[in-house]
Amino acid sequence: MAERTATAEWKGTLKEGEGSFALGSGTISGGYSFDTRFGEKSGANPEELLGASLASCYAMALNVALERKGIAAKSVAVEAKVFLGKDDSGFKVNRIDLETKVQADGIEEVEFAQIAEQVKSECPISRALAATAITLKAELI
Repeated sequence: MAERTATAEWKGTLKEGEGSFALGSGTISGGYSFDTRFGEKSGANPEELLGASLASCYAMALNVALERKGIAAKSVAVEAKVFLGKDDSGFKVNRIDLETKVQADGIEEVEFAQIAEQVKSECPISRALAATAITLKAELI
């Protein structure tokens, strides 16, 4: 199977330092800081990257699951909201809310909802995040 890489580096103190990240493919890179993660400063943060990873994986997996049922989706749009919180052990991702809107013909709402929910537990990134609660709101439009 394919091996994918990403790199990150942090320089400086927690609050004044800066980090940078890059995908091994070179297609995406950026910076992050304490303020982009815990404050309101514009910029990347690990939680958004995690959300993008899950949303991307889920969109592809749902599209494939529909194809296997003979349904050609016109569009599978996914938004992931990642909630960072704290417990007795420290900071953690409390939950991720997925919201998907799918344009597809030839499938009933009930069957679509079943497939969407099943995919949520089967996509590789969801499986990697098994310790995190993932909710799903799936809409057929």
